[in-house]
Amino acid sequence: MATTNDLKNGLVLNLDGQLWTVTEFQHVKPGKGGAFVRTTLKNVLSGKVVDRTFNAGTKVETATVDKRAMTFLYKEGTDFIFMDGDTYDQIPVPASTVGDAANYLLDNAEVAVAVHEGTPLYLELPTSVELVISHTDPGLQGDRSTGGTKPATVETGAEIQVPLFVSTGEKVKIDTRDGRYLGRVNS
Repeated sequence: MATTNDLKNGLVLNLDGQLWTVTEFQHVKPGKGGAFVRTTLKNVLSGKVVDRTFNAGTKVETATVDKRAMTFLYKEGTDFIFMDGDTYDQIPVPASTVGDAANYLLDNAEVAVAVHEGTPLYLELPTSVELVISHTDPGLQGDRSTGGTKPATVETGAEIQVPLFVSTGEKVKIDTRDGRYLGRVNS
């Protein structure tokens, strides 16, 4: 159990039998009336986002979530197989849990898997990954001076927007939070 004073981003709460992650919180002390905490919560399993207000000092139930360093091994059917780096146990993680992270997963990629009572909840990827462009249309002469973009497919199958001067076979750095192109990687 924790109080509303202990709320912080990333804390997992057990409310009404469901797990919710605190994505935003704000302590409010109005001139009239009691203080309260305004929060934005994201359902860990469904991804639904809700706003919820708690009176100051209210007790909330927290959930124990272990973040384990794991290595992505391979995909089997709709499951992604990860190996725990400490115990060498292999666990299947459903594609619905992996979500958009699948766009940035290469074999042997190191990620953090959040586990609650043996059930994987979500993945935490590094903030950026380096991937090779597997296909993009060639740029035209004169494309190097302007800030235009074009679609490109990376080796994982994800499609991103890259500057016009980037060509097939180049290694690029991509932000895993929003899929933005961050730059070329010198090989």
